[in-house]
Amino acid sequence: MPDGILWLSFPTQAEGKAVLITGCDKGFGHALAKCLHAKGFTVFAGCLLMDENGDGARELRNMKSDRMKVLQMDVCSDQEVAQAVDFVKRTLKEPEEGLWGLVNNAGISTFGEVEFASLDNYKKVAEVNLWGTVRVTKAFLPLIRRAKGRVVNITSMLGRMASPSRSCYCVSKFGVAAFSDCLRQEMYRWGVRVILIEPSNFVVATGILTAASIDRQAQALWGGATDTVREDYGSEYFARHVAVMKSFVNSGLEDMSLVLNDIAEALTAPCPRNRYNPMETYWWVRLQVMTHLPTAIADWLYIPGATL
Repeated sequence: MPDGILWLSFPTQAEGKAVLITGCDKGFGHALAKCLHAKGFTVFAGCLLMDENGDGARELRNMKSDRMKVLQMDVCSDQEVAQAVDFVKRTLKEPEEGLWGLVNNAGISTFGEVEFASLDNYKKVAEVNLWGTVRVTKAFLPLIRRAKGRVVNITSMLGRMASPSRSCYCVSKFGVAAFSDCLRQEMYRWGVRVILIEPSNFVVATGILTAASIDRQAQALWGGATDTVREDYGSEYFARHVAVMKSFVNSGLEDMSLVLNDIAEALTAPCPRNRYNPMETYWWVRLQVMTHLPTAIADWLYIPGATL
């Protein structure tokens, strides 16, 4: 077997390497912190609610492991991100060797058709999903470059294909995808790999949307809409729209292993893929159709009311 092919078959060893993950209070981030710790990584688990003794942060701290470092980290705060960088530098056994991995996982979700969503809705989601990713990445890149490590950004299938009523979320995730593509091209010269993880519907597994949160958002959307929009759309249409969103609460994959395994591969494979698509066959096919066929055909197939 040629030497190059033999080399490709050996994954990067986790022992002695450290990874920082954002959004470890629950969902993918919380599960990933445990997963990577079990594989031998030292994990810096950034939690929004550590200072408030949140359940997720407390559970990770209670592992009482020298390789599980839980830290307060609001990705929207310049101060907390800077403090996180200082903490990582002080804690790394060999800080001059840098930080092997950064996983930008922190994110929020919302819904609402364009005429119902306010500019504040767009800004709130983008501040976490997009600008939080940019803020954290820029802060930790010097350490990542030093290690010739990995930046893994969690986006979504909705960062590749649009969906009605999800423009706030899609804008933020399309933005992260564009940022990641540019960063990937810039980082080749440094030996750093930048990888996108684009999951499908894992609402059940992550709890990123709940019936209660949808009700709160729906009340705000309807109350914030103009009289013209409420009259033109009507309360019955809006109610059906909310019901559709609630149907997603109990749908999707419950097992996060597809996502966790892809992230682990992105961090350990000698030659990771640029994009991973942990999703069911239906969504994978739909993603290919929406991103490869002419938009008129894709819309006609999947969007009610679309015509060729």
